[in-house]
Amino acid sequence: MHASVPDSSAPTDDSSTAEPLPDVPFGSATGTMRAVVRHRYGDPSTWRLAEVPVPIPAPAEVLVEVRAAGIDRGVWHLGTGRPLVARLVGFGVLRPKQPVLGMDVAGLVAAVGPGVDGFRPGDAVFGIATGSFAEFAVAKAEKLAPLDARVDFRHAAATPVSGLAAMQAVRDVAKVRAGQRVLVLGASGGVGSFAVQFAHVAGASVTGVASAQKAQLVLGLGADHTIDYRSEDPLDGSRRYDVIIDVGGRNSLRRLRRTLERDGTLVIVGGEDGNVLTGGAGRQLRAALLSLAVPQRLTAFIAKERGDDIAELGRMLAAGDLVAAVERTYPLAEAPVGVDDLVRGRIPGKAVVQATPDR
Repeated sequence: MHASVPDSSAPTDDSSTAEPLPDVPFGSATGTMRAVVRHRYGDPSTWRLAEVPVPIPAPAEVLVEVRAAGIDRGVWHLGTGRPLVARLVGFGVLRPKQPVLGMDVAGLVAAVGPGVDGFRPGDAVFGIATGSFAEFAVAKAEKLAPLDARVDFRHAAATPVSGLAAMQAVRDVAKVRAGQRVLVLGASGGVGSFAVQFAHVAGASVTGVASAQKAQLVLGLGADHTIDYRSEDPLDGSRRYDVIIDVGGRNSLRRLRRTLERDGTLVIVGGEDGNVLTGGAGRQLRAALLSLAVPQRLTAFIAKERGDDIAELGRMLAAGDLVAAVERTYPLAEAPVGVDDLVRGRIPGKAVVQATPDR
């Protein structure tokens, strides 16, 4: 029998493998739940919807009834185990330690573990969880923030992982300020769509690189100009920028540097190139080493999952200062399809998995 909490209703996907969710009191979630799992590393076509036990929150953890979960490239990397270095940092060398996929989460607190004081059953929250492609997921309390009633679960779930990366890239690493010229490569994607907004809020003149079909999305998020990379080379050196935010790119450091002002800053966010062992980490390491010998700042970073920053994202969403560009929603059973669509470039902005009906 499935577990549930008050105000839950039938799931939005049409899978015939699941039975209706009965109502039980908050804090008493037990039994099994539906979740997207894989017990071996593999492409999304190998991931399956299955019945698994409802997780139990440990000390300092919160059990969340998942209303929506965000889709981002990190899910693909953890699901496939590529690059291989991802397996060596604690996720499981031969097979994944955590079978349930998903990180971004928004929903209702179902139960709290020992030592959790800031959340109560029934609270609306969002943040980063473990295994959010499911009806329930556990999260460390420090990685959750209250969710304002003005923000729906889908848009909240689309924000944490990508929003943190963009916020910290623009604000903390590049230190973008008013009047600067900022180029965002991958501006129509998850991180890029947020980076455009943070640079715009900082008062910069923002140029976003995206296909012509996605130009209106990027302009609507605050970009002053767009470049269609299919018809124009944004890195030909004809225009120079104070800051380049390169999101998941495969661009060579030579081409990036010739488009950067002599005292400019490059921030590499992620990377989908490189070999099967290290992926894009090789380019990031080369950038850090080269930065020691040239006047330009060539940087890369790993976003920090800070509760204060997640709360700030929530405040900005509620105030309308930040928009999660959710372009597509998938039912839980189709989460693997959503991840595959993302990595194949079929989704502009953000996409989410809706585990249970939104408010």
